[in-house]
Amino acid sequence: MSMLTPPGMGGKYRITGDVYPRMRRPHRRRRIVLASAAAVVVLGAAGWGTLQLVDVFSGDGGTKTTAGKQTDCKPAPKATAAPAAAFPRPAQITVNVYNATSRSGLAKTTADELKKRGFKIGKVGNAPAAYDKKVPGAGLLLGAPAATKGTFRVLGTQLAGATTKTDTRGTTDVDLIIGTAFKTLSPKATADAALVALTKPAPAVKPCR
Repeated sequence: MSMLTPPGMGGKYRITGDVYPRMRRPHRRRRIVLASAAAVVVLGAAGWGTLQLVDVFSGDGGTKTTAGKQTDCKPAPKATAAPAAAFPRPAQITVNVYNATSRSGLAKTTADELKKRGFKIGKVGNAPAAYDKKVPGAGLLLGAPAATKGTFRVLGTQLAGATTKTDTRGTTDVDLIIGTAFKTLSPKATADAALVALTKPAPAVKPCR
């Protein structure tokens, strides 16, 4: 009997040899595996954070990558809205309406509609001989060279397809000569939207991010 066998025990309870059997908790191996995996995750996170700090302090923050493609981002000036051009209001524009077609009554009905839309109406009648039945499009806007700076564009919102021409007059009034292709003025809702788009400020330039 081995000296490791307690007194009074023998047979199948007899311990042979002179070394106690090694005892280990059944869950110790699992804990070791979990602890090792946690250590790998922590080390990986620490390495990623270190790389981020290196990028920040090395001055690479101004360059961004998208889908593996590098793009340069240059500083932009402070974003400001561009001021709207100074266009005259319809009430500041005097329009002479002339009919250059063979259809009667167009000058008056067109002048009445323009008046409802806020324009001042001057002369109304048949077109001068130089333009009578000689305007093939929807209409012709005729005025002094200064009208090209804003008056033509404001009046042009009321008639799509109208062409423009300048003459030597010294007044600020403009002529709307109705052409043979004329059907009707642009719908009021469409004309109003065009006026808003014409006079609103240009969109602000956004800085690069």
